[in-house]
Amino acid sequence: MLYLLTGEIQTGKTRWLESLTARLEASGVPVAGVLAPGVWRRCPLGDPVADAHGFEKLGIDNVLLPEGVRVHLARRRDLVPSGALDASSQSERAGLDWAMSDGALETVDRHVARLEACANDSGRRPGLFVVDELGRLELLRGEGLVSAMRLLGEGPSLCWPHALAVVRRDLLGAAHRHFDDAWRGEVRELVPGDAAMRELCRLYEA
Repeated sequence: MLYLLTGEIQTGKTRWLESLTARLEASGVPVAGVLAPGVWRRCPLGDPVADAHGFEKLGIDNVLLPEGVRVHLARRRDLVPSGALDASSQSERAGLDWAMSDGALETVDRHVARLEACANDSGRRPGLFVVDELGRLELLRGEGLVSAMRLLGEGPSLCWPHALAVVRRDLLGAAHRHFDDAWRGEVRELVPGDAAMRELCRLYEA
C-alpha cells in the first residue's frame, strides 16, 4: 500500500509522521527515508507572522532515516539576503516560496538512492519507506528528490512493501498519475490523526 498523507499547510503532517516513525521503530519496524521538520522561532504574542501556537516558520530541515542525520534544506525566501539567491537553482527556476539548496537536495537524493539500491534485499526485515514531502519539483518538474520518485514509481518491494509520501492537496492528482499503476491501485489518501496511526501500525502486526 502507498499512503499519501495530505492536508493544508501547517496542519501537523510532519509532527504526526514523526510520532508514527517513533512508534513503529519502538516495535522493531524499520523506517527509512526522509522527514522534513520545520525550523521555528517563538514570536511575541500577537505577532502577525506567528502561527496559532505563537511560532514563526523560518526554514525546513531534512532528517535522513534511519540514521537521523539532519540536513538544512531551505530558508524562507524573504529571509534570504538580497542578491544571495541562486537564480539557477531548482527552487528559483520553479518559483517556490522556499529557497532550497541544490547541494542539500542532492545529499538527500543520494540517501534515498542508497535505500533504493537495497530495496529487494531479502535479508532485511520489511519496513516503511517515508518521504516528506513530494512537491512541485518532484511531481510537476521531474526535479528535486528524483530517487524518491523512482523508488515509489517501482511499486512495493521486499524491504518496503508499504510506503508513505506527504503530498499537498493540490498535488494529489499528479501523485495518483505517477504512482497508481505501479501500486496496482493500492494508493490511499490519509489525513493525520489517531485512525490513520492505527491503520499504519496494523500493517506490521504479527
